[in-house]
Amino acid sequence: MNRKRKYTLCGGAVMVLLLGHLTTALEVPLDLQQPPTITHQSPKDYIIDPRENIVIHCEAKGKPHPSFSWTRNGTHFDVDKDPKVITKPNSGTLIIDTSGEKAEVYEGVYQCTARNQHGTAVSNDIVIRQSKSPLWSKERNEPITVQVGVSLVLHCRPPAGLPPPIIFWMDNNFQRLPQNSRVSQALNGDLYFSNVLIEDTRSDYICYARFPHTQTIQQKQPITVTVLDDRPAGERAPSFMYPSGMNSTTQILRGETLELECIADGLPTPEISWDKESGELPRSRLSFLNFQKSLRISEVTEADGGEYRCMASNHLGSAYHIITVVVKAAPFWISAPRNLILAPEESGMLTCLAGGSPKPTITWSINGNSIENSPNDPRRKIEDNMVILSNVQTGSSAVYQCNASNEFGYLLANAFVSVLAEPPRLLTPPNYVYQVISNRPAMLDCASFGSPLPKISWFKDGQTLLDGEMYLVHENGTLQITAAQPKHSGKYTCVATNNQGSKENHVYLEVKEPTRILQQPEYKVVQRGAKAVFECKVTHDPTLILVMIWLKDKGELPDDDRFVVDSDSLTINNVMEQDEGTYTCIMNTTLDQDSASAMLTVVEATPTPPVVYERPDPPIDLELTDQRERSVQLTWIPGDEHNSPIQVFLIQYEDSLHEPGMWNNLTEVEGTSTTVLLDLSPYVYYSFRVLALNDVGLSEPSLPSSQYRTNPAQPDENPSNVEVAGTEPDNMVISWQELTGLQSNGPGLQYKVSWRRQDVGGDWMSVTVANVSEYIVSDTPTFVPYEVTVQAENNYGPGPKPEVVLGYSGEDRPMVPPESVQMVVQNSTLAEVHWKPIPSSAVRGRMLGYKVRYWKERSLLREDSQPEDPRVLILSGNETEGHLPDLHPYSQYVISVLAFNSKGDGPPSAGQHFETPEGVPGPPAFIRITNSYLDSLTVEWGPPVDDNGRLTGYMLRYQPVNNTEELKELTFLANETSVTLENLKYSTRYMFYFNAMTIKGAGPAITTAITIMDEAMTSRQVDIATQGWFIGLMCAIALLILILLIVCFIKRNKGGKYPVKEKEEAHQDPEIQPMKEDDGTFGEYSDTEDHKPLKGSRSPSNGTVKKDDSDDSLVDYGEGGDGQFNEDGSFIGQYSGKKEKDTAEGNESSEAPSPVNAMNSFV
Repeated sequence: MNRKRKYTLCGGAVMVLLLGHLTTALEVPLDLQQPPTITHQSPKDYIIDPRENIVIHCEAKGKPHPSFSWTRNGTHFDVDKDPKVITKPNSGTLIIDTSGEKAEVYEGVYQCTARNQHGTAVSNDIVIRQSKSPLWSKERNEPITVQVGVSLVLHCRPPAGLPPPIIFWMDNNFQRLPQNSRVSQALNGDLYFSNVLIEDTRSDYICYARFPHTQTIQQKQPITVTVLDDRPAGERAPSFMYPSGMNSTTQILRGETLELECIADGLPTPEISWDKESGELPRSRLSFLNFQKSLRISEVTEADGGEYRCMASNHLGSAYHIITVVVKAAPFWISAPRNLILAPEESGMLTCLAGGSPKPTITWSINGNSIENSPNDPRRKIEDNMVILSNVQTGSSAVYQCNASNEFGYLLANAFVSVLAEPPRLLTPPNYVYQVISNRPAMLDCASFGSPLPKISWFKDGQTLLDGEMYLVHENGTLQITAAQPKHSGKYTCVATNNQGSKENHVYLEVKEPTRILQQPEYKVVQRGAKAVFECKVTHDPTLILVMIWLKDKGELPDDDRFVVDSDSLTINNVMEQDEGTYTCIMNTTLDQDSASAMLTVVEATPTPPVVYERPDPPIDLELTDQRERSVQLTWIPGDEHNSPIQVFLIQYEDSLHEPGMWNNLTEVEGTSTTVLLDLSPYVYYSFRVLALNDVGLSEPSLPSSQYRTNPAQPDENPSNVEVAGTEPDNMVISWQELTGLQSNGPGLQYKVSWRRQDVGGDWMSVTVANVSEYIVSDTPTFVPYEVTVQAENNYGPGPKPEVVLGYSGEDRPMVPPESVQMVVQNSTLAEVHWKPIPSSAVRGRMLGYKVRYWKERSLLREDSQPEDPRVLILSGNETEGHLPDLHPYSQYVISVLAFNSKGDGPPSAGQHFETPEGVPGPPAFIRITNSYLDSLTVEWGPPVDDNGRLTGYMLRYQPVNNTEELKELTFLANETSVTLENLKYSTRYMFYFNAMTIKGAGPAITTAITIMDEAMTSRQVDIATQGWFIGLMCAIALLILILLIVCFIKRNKGGKYPVKEKEEAHQDPEIQPMKEDDGTFGEYSDTEDHKPLKGSRSPSNGTVKKDDSDDSLVDYGEGGDGQFNEDGSFIGQYSGKKEKDTAEGNESSEAPSPVNAMNSFV
């Protein structure tokens, strides 16, 4: 068990409070005469947004209130002469309106002066500069191609903005490019690759610059990087890409943030580490960024100067770089001058101490003027960093300025010397109550002012308190009690005295008992699934409010219902492994706290026999007590849970009077309860039973309780879902949902139905009915509003006052048709219809809208046209106009309009005729190309199915496909149906566009395409193939081939020689078409190629052709004896043999085509 008291927190708070008591600056009440003090001013370096007004702050206090003036760039700035500049009332703050003016006009160095009759205070030099977000210089980024594994730098080179922009890299989809230890962005914005991979190939490396003041973002042109893999770079030891060389130097100012950076090349990607050559890295102010490539130290001090080494290493080696950091310092205050209050004839001193590197130069001014140029004052002496004043006189008040400067900046402080005589006044609120914990320091304030400075004395119960071990009076008058005890409680008086008088004040001190934990939480070892309880009992001062907080591992407790916090303990139910840790109890009051901690260890549960879980047994011994008119108390004894806790008890009832044998759910209670107060209804014969529910299921019902009968009473409620609607024009049906027997509350249940007209008022009419759920009121006017109520009553009286329901009597169809039906024909397919609405009195129901019925009666072009089926346009509500789309051009239509309501349609208006004008015709019915020859063809067409008016003719346009020739256009009369086109180019594909026309113009075109050559060739091939002479020629050639084969085999059998090549050449026939090598089909026939070699002729199998004639015979190729004839005489054998070489003669013979191949070349 680890217990740690948290007194240090309160002790730290007391120390801060003590410092606040001791270092409060001297404040002169504003009702006293005093020189100016500047209370607020703009920063020295003030960057403005050109889109906003410039506000230069200068606020000061003083008595009398100071006046203000400004200088700009060292000369007087006359604010009144510039209409764009105004001064804030009772202030020196300038507001410069930059609308219509460039803000850069007001750039410069500004200084504010606040003066009154007692002195002059000046502000810092405020440098006003306009923020800038310049455009990226135009440049062309050449694509970059690199090999896999090499290093790469993508330069950003953003424009120099004021302040500098924030750089980031994104792609075309505005997604940040992923960075890692291999690919990262340097401090200057460049993107470094220690080694590139194939996946680095992309065309959208885009550098963005965001300028924070103007909130603008600019982008560089995308850079394309292509990574090749044909000559990949090998592995290599690290070397530094930035900074270069072995050593570098950087300078930083005290208080700024130091950022050092090392980026290395290497494969595999090097790892970067940092250390300091002489001394330790400042861990509390140190952070590593950019995947260890950057080192950042905040709030730099002189001790952070020295040599820093960054090391890059991989398994092939390492490299290092030394960065020498030189720390300089702009001036900083060691002791700034403070306001000085002196009485006449007193002496004092102003001190101005500042540090810096190099050491700052100290200069003094008085009332804004150099002290060397001020009138000599024998009572004032300048010694180094001090101004010594002696024997001051009334009227010598002034404001002194101390300026500490070096090459890195300056500090300017105003401190006034006020000479006045003032009796003491106490600034601490009177009767203030201080509370402190026993044995802690107590600080009682006695802030005062006076001139000369008052002397402070303290008293308790009339007794003087002297400085010593117990009491200490500080310079500012604060009384410190080093270790307060209960006996120190009481009333304290502080008295401020000077030569002008005295003043006293009373405060009170209450010393409280400390908060202490009496019973601390103890170390726990708990089995998984069990319960852990940590106790934390405390004692504290009863007048202070105590707050208990539990922590787990110094963080908040898990948000889990298993953790239960009580007033003095923490319980963890069903402990799990993740619950292990340190639990801390913290007891807080407004003044102190105490805490204690303990560990929780979770172990596996000891194996136990399996637990059998079953449904619970039914409850027993049901008993009814505290029996009243509308309630009864039911108690029971639970049955066995069977290892599964009961979660809920379900209470059911039976009403043996109204629903015997029917058990209904009444209520349910938690499984820890064994009694419940039941709300009952009158006139019910109750019996109760109870069921228990656990995780396994629901128990059997208990035995019923004794019967409990409630007395009758008047109804508590009226029927629900009351509705009013008519089914006929002269009736009104009132319906409702009847009450159940349980709701009747007594015998003789009836319903009093009442109604009256809402529009005319009058007396209520009523009827009483029973055992029904509706009543029909007859002879009502058509569709008038009624107020209706339905009230329940029984033998014991009526129910509560019923709610009034509004409804209407029955509807009837509208009485009259719409009038003034007018048509406006918009075009050949659209018309607009208007009408006047029917009177509301003629609607006789809920107006649903209007129906517009219209149909085509006939065509104005064809007398024998048939009327179309009517179309209906339905318009909801009170709309009185509609559009009729999709009309047939050049047709006569009939239209009528009617109103309709929930009951049905009213009478239609008289049919009105209107005609649609002509429109453009539909496409021609067909277009056919016939009689196609080498340079001409005939185009035939049919009239359009939808002429939509009187046809005025046709238009034919045509041109070669994929040609720049202009479209040729021909027009024809309406009675023409064909045309022959001549002088066409054969072997050319033409596209034809054909339109029908009316006076409204041309309709949609029908198109077709045809190739002149294809049609001619097809026609010719068909003609030749069907000629008798061609068929006879083919048969003759086949017969000659058959005879030739027979002769060859006869000669072979006789051993004769047959010059194959000569015979093949002798029997070649130019009319025989070759076969294509790829698919064995006939090649194209052309009479222009009769004397050319056959396209499909085959070469010998070895791919060579010998020029000399061959002396080989078929006998030489038939040595294998495989050749034979079928019964029908056809040759089916295959020559597979080859003539052997005659080694003696040395003659070569080429492999001749076999007869089968020769056959294939002709068939």
